[in-house]
Amino acid sequence: MLEPRAAVRNLHAYRPPLAGRQGLRLDFNESTIGCSPRVLARLRALDAELLATYPERESVEVQVARFLGLNPSQVLLTNGIDEAIHLVCSTFLESGDEALIVVPTFAMYSIFAAAEAANVVQIPAGTDFAFPLKDLLSRISERTRFIAVANPNNPTGASVTPDLLLQIARAAPNAALLVDEAYFEFHGETIIDQVGCTSNLFVARTFSKAYGLAGLRCGILAGPAEQMRTVRRVASPYNVNAVALAVLPEALADQEYVECYAAEVRQNRELLQQKLGNLGLHYWPSHANFVLIRIGEAHASFVEALRSCGILVRDRDSDPGCAGCVRLTVGSDHHTKALVSALHEAVEQLDLRHEVKA
Repeated sequence: MLEPRAAVRNLHAYRPPLAGRQGLRLDFNESTIGCSPRVLARLRALDAELLATYPERESVEVQVARFLGLNPSQVLLTNGIDEAIHLVCSTFLESGDEALIVVPTFAMYSIFAAAEAANVVQIPAGTDFAFPLKDLLSRISERTRFIAVANPNNPTGASVTPDLLLQIARAAPNAALLVDEAYFEFHGETIIDQVGCTSNLFVARTFSKAYGLAGLRCGILAGPAEQMRTVRRVASPYNVNAVALAVLPEALADQEYVECYAAEVRQNRELLQQKLGNLGLHYWPSHANFVLIRIGEAHASFVEALRSCGILVRDRDSDPGCAGCVRLTVGSDHHTKALVSALHEAVEQLDLRHEVKA
């Protein structure tokens, strides 16, 4: 009987709780206002011929590279950041290699690395989710071939400075360092200008968050030109769909829309953190479009209480170091006001003020 590889049989499947997402969706860090009107206008103008032909991404990659200040040879459009992670792992990992992953973080780093039969080494974050630079550097060995760092990190919102990331890249010259900047627009700090300065630095970006295009599944992988030539060998020539390629130029062109939304989120993130403090709820300062809070044993009841108010949030209790934690997506002014109101109701309903003080 046909059997899958052992590495695949033993994988822990990632199953996002997508079913029944009725209400204000503050659970998956999506945009709460959607994409630019210019993108919608382009979508409405699409014709049958576009959908009947295979997509060509190269011309759009040139535009994306120009926007990023990179050479087109350094940029590959991908089917979301998920594919970018997959391609880096497929290109550089072999059975028995090591992948270093600081946890808690996005689960797909470990899943794609393990699928290549690599040994995934999880390095716990420090106190208050501080980046464990010393511990990470101490685990680098001749077998280390892949290191993933989300910056800002999901689900904690913590960030790492570019100089520390470059220190990691230089300490592990035989490993691909993938810096995931999915939440760059809400943070503003990047290392993408250093692509090409070392032979092992890769940076991933997405159009799913600030651009409001999660449904089109389009991301970016940037890296040294000589390495990207190899990565392209394992990438499908038609990995990004024609609809996404058609609207990306309009999304890039409307930076005013993107920055206005990102600025609104940053302002509301600070407001939400202030309100959380006033409610006596423990939170960690975030550089992304979400805030992680610790509820304690009532975490599941808290999620349900908000659902009953029409608001969906994400229970992160099962993540390493996140016992009792819940993640709240930050959105527009209107949506943040609704979230704050629901938080007041949930805290009173579950008597969380007493639990936090205790």
